[in-house]
Amino acid sequence: MKLHNAMWPGLVGKGTDEGQEPPISLERMLDLTAAAEVDGQKFDGIDYFLFLPHTNPEASDDEIRQIADMIASKGFNVGSVVAPVWKGTVGDSAMGNSEQRELFLSAVKVACRIAGIFNEHGVRKYGVIRIDSAEFGLDAWGQDPKANTQKIAGTFKEAAKIAADHGERLAAEGEICWAGMHSWKEMLNLLEAVGMPETLGFQADLAHTYLYLMGYNAPEHALLQDGYSEDEFYAAYTQMTDQLRPWTIDFHVAQNDGEVHGAGDHDKTGKHCPADDPNGKLDIVKCSSYWLKDAESRGIQHICWDGCMFPNAVLEDPKTWNTILKTMIQVRDDHLAGKGPHTL
Repeated sequence: MKLHNAMWPGLVGKGTDEGQEPPISLERMLDLTAAAEVDGQKFDGIDYFLFLPHTNPEASDDEIRQIADMIASKGFNVGSVVAPVWKGTVGDSAMGNSEQRELFLSAVKVACRIAGIFNEHGVRKYGVIRIDSAEFGLDAWGQDPKANTQKIAGTFKEAAKIAADHGERLAAEGEICWAGMHSWKEMLNLLEAVGMPETLGFQADLAHTYLYLMGYNAPEHALLQDGYSEDEFYAAYTQMTDQLRPWTIDFHVAQNDGEVHGAGDHDKTGKHCPADDPNGKLDIVKCSSYWLKDAESRGIQHICWDGCMFPNAVLEDPKTWNTILKTMIQVRDDHLAGKGPHTL
């Protein structure tokens, strides 16, 4: 199982508005990742955000090949890629009007095109294309939850057909900020409504799914309350992962301190913390094992660290990446040793 680092922490929540930190370039993110090493082990690859300033979605084939050359020159593979499905990028809301939904599908086509160039180049041999509903917040969705979930499911079905035609699979991101995907139960409802597990599955992130447990944006689906015991935590974790693990085809290792965080126009999202954060709520290795049970049977060939919206000073600190890499190695080695959730 390969170990990857995400490139989008250099972009998400960054910008040029007052109070925002500047983006970190793709090459700098690659160099920071390449510098990490623990007992001779380095990161094997990266997961990649298909948008500016790292990538122009409208870049020519030759320009994409040049990016592939640069990534390969750092010793990396490309794994999963994130489609630019949001308004202001290429796409728009998956539950919007017909024009908006068509823009969403155009973003999936863009991602398939770029992923295909990476595949032909040889820098990409595994991984999925990540999507979400591109409907930020619950206000519009909440006006008619059932109908709006069906709209999202319909758009996702069309997106899955596009992906299948390109030999790709889509993973729907489990995060509390996306309408119709904001709780473990709503996520499951959406996956079942799409009903195409061979093409569209779930992307689990340890930080985001912790907030699923707490029902942050869906109190009616909370599996835990503040002050829970360790036994209560793992009983709830088992319930959630038993439901979502069969759908899980992409996995992010991460830490969460129980808080919601936002930066720029990306608000109310699960807060990612450094791997050794003293306020972290998760035993990263043990919690990962719940998601990675039988991972290979679901086509998972790599895991990725997600440090989305880390401050730039944290991203620029070499200690950050060595600590993360050490944690990733522990997750991988325990998985390969066959240590499941109840034997750690």
